[in-house]
Amino acid sequence: MRCPFCAHMEDRVVDSRLAQEGRAVRRRRECLACRERYTTYEYIERIDLVVVKNDLRREPYNRNKLVTGIRVACSKRPIAESRIEALVTEIENELYERARGGEVSSKIVGELVMEKLRDLDDVAYVRFASVYRKFQDRREFVEELKRLPES
Repeated sequence: MRCPFCAHMEDRVVDSRLAQEGRAVRRRRECLACRERYTTYEYIERIDLVVVKNDLRREPYNRNKLVTGIRVACSKRPIAESRIEALVTEIENELYERARGGEVSSKIVGELVMEKLRDLDDVAYVRFASVYRKFQDRREFVEELKRLPES
């Protein structure tokens, strides 16, 4: 590992522990040349995920697209950025588990997002659902609101 401070190629591992619910290993390292400490993370390299659209087109999974959609739904809501990132990671993990041959349908992606948002915030859920389900009028909003549990 190249030291980010002096570019020396030798270090020693000071501490090692599981991170991100066991999906990564966090290592504290100390450079043998300059003695600076830094942290690295090791992840299992995942297969590339492909999203199969409703019209059967295929496109590479794009985390940024998912994050953007969820951020828009959560805008002006009391939801921390760290919670949005954690939510996206949860969704991604489920997508990789459900992928068959490295492919997952856009319907599964949308339904997972709605399921997670329903548990997180009613307003964010309805915002996302209105775009995902292509609500045409006020009646469809009202019907969706009626399906939400009373809080």
